[in-house]
Amino acid sequence: MTATTSANQLHERFRGYYPVVIDVETGGFNARTDALLEIAAITLKMDKNGWLSPDQTFHFHVTPFEGANLEPAALEFTGIDPWSALRGAVTEREALEHIFKGVRKGIKANQCQRAVIVAHNASFDHGFVMAAAERAELKRNPFHPFATFDTASLAGLALGQTVLAKACRAAGMSFDNKEAHSALYDTRKTAELFCTIVNRWKLLGGWPPAPADTPDFGEPEPQP
Repeated sequence: MTATTSANQLHERFRGYYPVVIDVETGGFNARTDALLEIAAITLKMDKNGWLSPDQTFHFHVTPFEGANLEPAALEFTGIDPWSALRGAVTEREALEHIFKGVRKGIKANQCQRAVIVAHNASFDHGFVMAAAERAELKRNPFHPFATFDTASLAGLALGQTVLAKACRAAGMSFDNKEAHSALYDTRKTAELFCTIVNRWKLLGGWPPAPADTPDFGEPEPQP
């Protein structure tokens, strides 16, 4: 296997991490007290030439956990009726068990060591996933306990935009504001955005990286 071929494998691209794009819709901002109402996750795959693309999709409406807080402003913002039978909601445990099982399979198939959450403003989604996993007493959580890939930061660097809709449009992608704030739609768009940024970096020659040579920039000029 050549160095280039090795670099075109998912486990090499992200230092053994298996990226999984996630978005959640919730009943507020506090992961410990507010309800998780919807979650979507999309795994990623890399072809033999090193191009990244979305792979499997997982999507669940979630029943609020017992005693969960539901902020009226959050429900108005998302348009979610937590108690509607039409949602087909499942418990946090059921949703996460299914997602975690699929993620663990992906980790094994791609020879990765651990999964990492990719999300837009990732600390929010990461916090809700971790809190829900703790409430459900799920011991085999495949996700890194604190590391994330934040597409808001990546888009700010690569595209000069940090809002998801604006970043997608700056990347040449479509974005329907009427579909926004659905976990499934936002996850699809975040996955597409992340893949676009990663692939563009490769196209520009940033991956695989050139041998590290430390340039001599000399002494910094004094600031006025």
